[in-house]
Amino acid sequence: MKRTLGFILLMLVVAVAAVAVAAKDKAVTKDTKMGGTAPEWSMNATAIEACSCSMFCQCYFNTQPAGHAGHEGHEAQHFCRFNMAYKVNQGVYKGAKLDGAKFWIYGDLGGDFSKGQMDWAVTTFDKSTTKEQRDAIVAILPHLFPVKWSSFTTAEGDVEWVPGKDAAYATLDGGKTAEVRLTRFQGMTNDAVVIDNLKYWGAPRNDGFVLMPNSIEAVRTGDKPFEFKGGNGFMITVDINSNNAPPAAGM
Repeated sequence: MKRTLGFILLMLVVAVAAVAVAAKDKAVTKDTKMGGTAPEWSMNATAIEACSCSMFCQCYFNTQPAGHAGHEGHEAQHFCRFNMAYKVNQGVYKGAKLDGAKFWIYGDLGGDFSKGQMDWAVTTFDKSTTKEQRDAIVAILPHLFPVKWSSFTTAEGDVEWVPGKDAAYATLDGGKTAEVRLTRFQGMTNDAVVIDNLKYWGAPRNDGFVLMPNSIEAVRTGDKPFEFKGGNGFMITVDINSNNAPPAAGM
């Protein structure tokens, strides 16, 4: 009886191991079927993001951002001024591990991006990131954002990144350079309100837009500072690699 029980337990262990291997092989196949080989680079990252548009940002459905009231006697201006604070969950590029790297992108999409031309953006690397990580992120971003920018520059700063179910916030240089604060949108239950099956830029996969309107989103440096309250905000985790990414565009 003991030998029979032992044999059954051994078979169960073997079966579980076989299922695990099959699942892993299936995942690898999913990521490699386009190129036939393992990806040369990959990035899974979570963003705390906000912009000047009302909830939910119409830029994901249109080629022109929301209109904003101009001064008396002037027509409404169209722009999408944004803050995107990222933390890499897992990633690799040419042997450089990206896990834990933080970076921040702020800027303005402009008034018309029907031809894939955006206005300006600044990417700020957290001071803790290495040169290899910064080079990797600069190489990956044109795939994640396959658009062209009239101006695209880089900087260095202190990125604080604090996620949460009910609230999330991120600051750049303690808020002196930029700040984003989000609060969970109350749905019918206490679960997060999530928009699924909506593409995020060039990323082929994401876990959904977790809606969290901003209490403030601001840039407080340079010659184009801005500040907005009560507009669009969300958290999202995106996944992209060299096998499934769109062609890079000029940043």
